[in-house]
Amino acid sequence: MTPSTVMDLGRGALEVGLLVAAPAFAAALVTGLIVSILQAATQINEMTLSFVPKLIVMFFTLVAAGPWMITILTDYIRRLFTAIPTIIS
Repeated sequence: MTPSTVMDLGRGALEVGLLVAAPAFAAALVTGLIVSILQAATQINEMTLSFVPKLIVMFFTLVAAGPWMITILTDYIRRLFTAIPTIIS
């Protein structure tokens, strides 16, 4: 196993990880921005007001994007497992 192979495997794992995490991160970002704007407009500084909507939106995002995330992860793992003989030699 050469250093370039290890770097390629690490890069692929990071790409898949970021791709899978992107919908959840985007949903949390948009929700946080909307709640922050509402808090600034109403001058309400309650911590649970920003946490609970993010939690709810994240739940629905994971329910909606969950099958796609599982597909991406299983495809990557399947490609990794089938490449083991070529990586080792």
